[in-house]
Amino acid sequence: MPKKTIIIVLVLALSVAVSCGRKTTPEETVPAGEITDLALDFVSKMADGDFAGTERYLDSTMKRELPPKKLEEIWRQVGQQAGPFKKVVGTRIISVEGYDAVLVTSEFEGMVLDIRVVFDKNRRVAGLFFHPAKQHYEGAYRAPGYARSESFTEKEVIVGSGEWALPATLALPKEGGPHPAVILVHGSGPHDRDETIGPNKPFKDLAHGLASRGIAVLRYEKRTKEHGQKMARLTETLTPWEEVVEDALAAAVLLKSTGDIDPTRIYILGHSLGGMLAPRIVEGCPGMAGLIIMAGAARPLEDLILEQYYYLAALDGEITGEEKAELEKMQLRVARVKDPALSPQAPAADLPLGMPAPYWLYLRRYNPAQTAKALPVPMLILQGERDYQVTMADFSLWQETLGARTDVKFKSYPGLNHLFIYGEGPGNPEEYLQPGNVAEEVIADIAEWLQS
Repeated sequence: MPKKTIIIVLVLALSVAVSCGRKTTPEETVPAGEITDLALDFVSKMADGDFAGTERYLDSTMKRELPPKKLEEIWRQVGQQAGPFKKVVGTRIISVEGYDAVLVTSEFEGMVLDIRVVFDKNRRVAGLFFHPAKQHYEGAYRAPGYARSESFTEKEVIVGSGEWALPATLALPKEGGPHPAVILVHGSGPHDRDETIGPNKPFKDLAHGLASRGIAVLRYEKRTKEHGQKMARLTETLTPWEEVVEDALAAAVLLKSTGDIDPTRIYILGHSLGGMLAPRIVEGCPGMAGLIIMAGAARPLEDLILEQYYYLAALDGEITGEEKAELEKMQLRVARVKDPALSPQAPAADLPLGMPAPYWLYLRRYNPAQTAKALPVPMLILQGERDYQVTMADFSLWQETLGARTDVKFKSYPGLNHLFIYGEGPGNPEEYLQPGNVAEEVIADIAEWLQS
């Protein structure tokens, strides 16, 4: 398989989303044809490199937010992550938050993606998203042997309320309550409650593994997945508060009032970006019993992004001219993030990953390790030594900052990757699409720490 540069750091589910338009101006004509045909034409033009030709399909907001040059950049990024486009393998129409959308399931050289083309009532494209094709991987997940389904039950609950309410699942041990409880907080990207990536479901592994050992676990759909259309409208204002923190706080409120849960023993478990933000979540929710950080960054996110660019560009032993140009572009974007004069109005296109300036300004004001140091709660910090997204350099920084505390425990695992699944050799993106489970050793260590 040719080398691909996975450029979205910490993202376990590939997604490129752009603003969703809401109106079509009177002077715009309605495209002819069924939306399935329109979606196929739209994808065909991207595949053929005719980005100027896509404009006539877009509504007025999308024309402004997604000019040909920007769409070309997005398509190129998708190709870097998924490999060259090969063919369309299927289509189906779905409804998303009041919009009709066509999933154009497309085979790329490295993976199968659903290209979700969202249409307004005038059959104009109002949103565009790329996700691993869920149906392609259905049936590939295998429950781990440590998940004993007879020892726990699951019930559907709702995290939060109003426009951002999130479907969730609470796994409850059948005996021995009231139970300690863990809230699972996702990494970046539009994750489902299982944090699904290809055939893997690390949050489902964690929930069922811990529930089998007497610990209740709450997992929920991430806001950027459940409310993707509405979240896409926050293109220029999004911060980690809306993406992660606010909903984790709502989850804590829910558990504190849930029967058979011990409200004095509720813990935050954050993975990846969720691990990075776990101290901020606990800081904002007094009364939490402690926190667990799994592959949480302790260094500035923009530094990890640049580091990952270099790692993946060199993974096959050479850096091509095209890759060198991409590295130089990313260096400039990272420099803009670090510029003390960064304005909230700075264009997102000029910053890493197309994330808006308010996102980076929020993170600039937040130091994960120092925030954790000020928290009067016990902590468990876990790291896979084969993880190339969040590395042992971050683990070392957590140790350096918190190592003097007797209520903080550290453990790293030589064979585990970013998903805490075993593998061999240097970490690489392709292994995320190979089926596996969170290592039983990790489940056992978390359960022992929680019950000690």
